[in-house]
Amino acid sequence: MLKIGYFADGPWSHRALDLLVSDPGLEVSFICARFSNPDQYLREKAAKLGIKFFVSANVNSDEFLASVSGYNCDIFVSMSFDQILRERFYSFPRLGTINCHAGKLPFYRGRNILNWALINDEKEFGITVHYIDEGVDTGDIILQRVYPISERDDYGSLLSRAHYECPSVLYEAIQLIRSDKASRMPQESIHSCGSIFSQRKPGDEIIDWNWTSREVFNFVRALSHPGPLAQTKLNENVVSIVKVELVADAPRYKCIPGALLAKDDVGFLVKTGDTYVRVVEWISDVKLFSGGRFCK
Repeated sequence: MLKIGYFADGPWSHRALDLLVSDPGLEVSFICARFSNPDQYLREKAAKLGIKFFVSANVNSDEFLASVSGYNCDIFVSMSFDQILRERFYSFPRLGTINCHAGKLPFYRGRNILNWALINDEKEFGITVHYIDEGVDTGDIILQRVYPISERDDYGSLLSRAHYECPSVLYEAIQLIRSDKASRMPQESIHSCGSIFSQRKPGDEIIDWNWTSREVFNFVRALSHPGPLAQTKLNENVVSIVKVELVADAPRYKCIPGALLAKDDVGFLVKTGDTYVRVVEWISDVKLFSGGRFCK
C-alpha cells in the first residue's frame, strides 16, 4: 500500500483524486488544498471518503509537518498546488515529492504555460511528472507525454485536454513508482538550460498590431476563453478580440498597422505588420468598422 499526501487544487486535481482513491493499492492519507481559496470539491470529497482535509498558510512550517507526520506518507503529490515547497517539505516522505506540470520540461517551466505555448506557435505541448527539488520545475523527470497542437486549438481546448490528461499521466507515474519501475531523468540530459516563463499580468493582453499576422493569430487564440481575451483600442474604447483568422494568400505590404481595411459578411480585415487578418469574433459597445485604426 502506497500512502499519499495529496496537495491539490482545480479540475485536474479532481479527476486525479478519483483515480487515486479507486486504486486499492493506493491510500490518500490526507488532502491539503490551497490556502487562499480552498477547493470545495476536494473538501466535499474528503468528507465523503473520510479523508482528513487540511488548509495551511505554510506547508513548510514545523507545525504543519508535525501535524501530518503521523500519517507516515510514502510520498507527497502536488497537482496545481500554489506554494513554494522547501527542501524540508519535499524530502519529508521517504519517496520524496512529485509534481504534475502541464509543460514539456525542461522547456516551459514556470507559469501560464499553455498560453505561452500558443503564443510561441508550438506544434505540441507536454505534460510532465517530475520530482520536486530546490528549483522551479527543475527536478528529475519520471514521465512525460506530448500532445499535438492544431491550427484549430486555442487556450480553452488545450486547457480542457490538460484537465483530462494530467490526471492520467500522474496516475501512470505513481504506478511506476509503486512498482519500483520509475526512472529519474535529469533535465540537464535533455537540455542544459531549458526555458522559464513568467506569470502573465493585467495589461499583457494588449495586441501589438506591428506583429506579423501569424503572431496576432497565435496571441488571440492564446488568450481565448477562459482567458482574459486579447484587447485593443478604437478611439479610446476597449475592444476584446475573441477570434481572428489568417487570410490565405494575403500579400505582404507596408501600411498602417491596426488599420481597419474592409468589412465583409464574416468580419473585418485589420492590417498587421506584414499582411492582414480577419477578425471574426469580438466584444465591444462601439461600432467597429468606420475606416479607423486599432491601437495599443
